[in-house]
Amino acid sequence: MTTNTDFAGLNAIVTGGASGIGAATAALLLARGARVAVLDRDPSAAPAGALRLKADVTSDETVRAAVADAAEEFGGLHIVVNNAGIGAIGTVEDNADDEWQRVLDVNVLGMVRTSRAALPHLRRAAAEGRTTSITNTCSIAATAGLPQRALYSATKGAVLSLTLAMAADHVREGIRVNCVNPGTADTPWVGRLLDQADDPDAERAALNARQPLGRLVGADEVAAAIVYLASPAAASVTGTALAVDGGMQGLRLRPAT
Repeated sequence: MTTNTDFAGLNAIVTGGASGIGAATAALLLARGARVAVLDRDPSAAPAGALRLKADVTSDETVRAAVADAAEEFGGLHIVVNNAGIGAIGTVEDNADDEWQRVLDVNVLGMVRTSRAALPHLRRAAAEGRTTSITNTCSIAATAGLPQRALYSATKGAVLSLTLAMAADHVREGIRVNCVNPGTADTPWVGRLLDQADDPDAERAALNARQPLGRLVGADEVAAAIVYLASPAAASVTGTALAVDGGMQGLRLRPAT
């Protein structure tokens, strides 16, 4: 079987790359020939072969230092995957101001800080004729009203708009910007949210049922979409939100009989 090495010679950074969707993305990029730096508060569990860099996306200082270290180690950057994020449960009444500020800081400003630090490196690579891209992990919560997710949905709506604005700002520089909108994915932090429910098994069954395919989205499935958007094969794709949600965004099924 021929190994796909379409990322050979390309250098990537993945935030939140030590678990869940981020780890699956980093592993797939590595398997396809990229050099990958994982930026994480605890990068020790990042996939084998990744450059493990400690960074907190709420700290501009640590993000800038980690991005600079990755660019120096690799001799440049071509791909940014803004994946780090956290969840929140509740209606608009349920989360205090400091919780709003914390989740916005991670989910939105974390992408701003990472992209801002990486853009000079991406511009240099684009000027040399190399493929360059930024791919943001967004969510079905940006396009569908989900109960008990007011704060989380607000942050992901911001990510969707940020993606489109960045795509417009940087398209003429040769830098593509897209996002992936997963449905509810089977990841460690979703597991932690389920653990907070009064009946975790019933809550998991409800999450499975609300996606037309009848199951949670796999982290590997989301990673495949992210890697496609970052790949040379997507050279004409920018300003796009790619749903990986089991049909949740667009399908309206009759009740099962």
